[in-house]
Amino acid sequence: MNSELMTALRLIAKERGISIETLADAIEAALVSAYRKNYSTNAKVRASLDRETGKIEIWASKSVVETVTDPLSEISLANARKINPAFQIDDIVEEEASTKEFGRIAAQTAKQVVMQRIREAEQGAIFEEYAEKENEVLTAIVQRVEKNGVFVELGKTDGVIPMNEVIAGEDYNPGDRVKVYVLKVQKDTKGPQIIVSRTHPGLVKRLFELEIPEIQSGVVQIKSIAREAGQRTKIAVMSTDPQVDAVGACVGQRGVRVERIVSELHNEKMDIIEWDPDIAIYIAKALGPAKVVMVFINENEKAARVIVPDSQLSLAIGKEGQNARLAAKLTGWKIDIKSQSQVEADSLPGDEDVEAENDDDDLFADLAGEDEE
Repeated sequence: MNSELMTALRLIAKERGISIETLADAIEAALVSAYRKNYSTNAKVRASLDRETGKIEIWASKSVVETVTDPLSEISLANARKINPAFQIDDIVEEEASTKEFGRIAAQTAKQVVMQRIREAEQGAIFEEYAEKENEVLTAIVQRVEKNGVFVELGKTDGVIPMNEVIAGEDYNPGDRVKVYVLKVQKDTKGPQIIVSRTHPGLVKRLFELEIPEIQSGVVQIKSIAREAGQRTKIAVMSTDPQVDAVGACVGQRGVRVERIVSELHNEKMDIIEWDPDIAIYIAKALGPAKVVMVFINENEKAARVIVPDSQLSLAIGKEGQNARLAAKLTGWKIDIKSQSQVEADSLPGDEDVEAENDDDDLFADLAGEDEE
């Protein structure tokens, strides 16, 4: 019987991903609960399950007394000295208890404790596994859509996309497969709770890392991302190898690489720009596809005045200011965009606190030239 017990435990451990030690601890705790319930006692008891042979023992701690009034917690001095002649009154003796008298209720108690411990162990293992996946991308299968979110299957457990993490206008149907970004893994009374997102900029970052080999190898690095989920994302990249074009690597031949990412995000527009250590050039590129004539910067306030052709003003600002807003998020700078005619009417900024990072004509010629390309 004991060998069959250990065989069963090994099968359960393998099927549920729980260690033998955890299951053995659960059985020991169950035996203690069953003993106390069977005998209606709170006596100090310990159970032992031999991990090799499967032998089970229960030991009860008893006080040495002259006259026994509670045989479950006391032992007479005479009987104690049969175990060890050195025992004295008030000493504590550990005596092996019999499990043969356990009734049906005790057995049921033991079963309940074991199953509870198994559930707790499973939940603990799932929590640990998914806690390591925070900030990663997983493939989720849509189960159902409710008012408070989209519930998805994530493999060994379920997750939820809260409504504020759902891309506006995106439809979810049971069985749909979607990529999600793991925001948070937390413990709940019902088990691990996995909060995932479709709107977080990290989703775009991870998708690029999964899709672009040059990013995986470190040759191309993602410097910054600005996203308005479902509408448009700007991503700045740089190459550590002069022979590798960072933007070209991300776009792929005929745009096949970025197209897979765009498709996963349901046709969200994707602007890939080359990061530049020169903030004036970087800001000009961030405002693409609009052409930029000049960039004046204020280092102290981390603000930039950008001059664009009259015909490019609306493009630079974007619908409802989206292009300018994303460029500001991407670069981390405040950006004020003016058309050439506005500047001519107001006169170019001449205050001491506003300076061009490089007032070289060549710089602005380069900026204009890059945009034209």
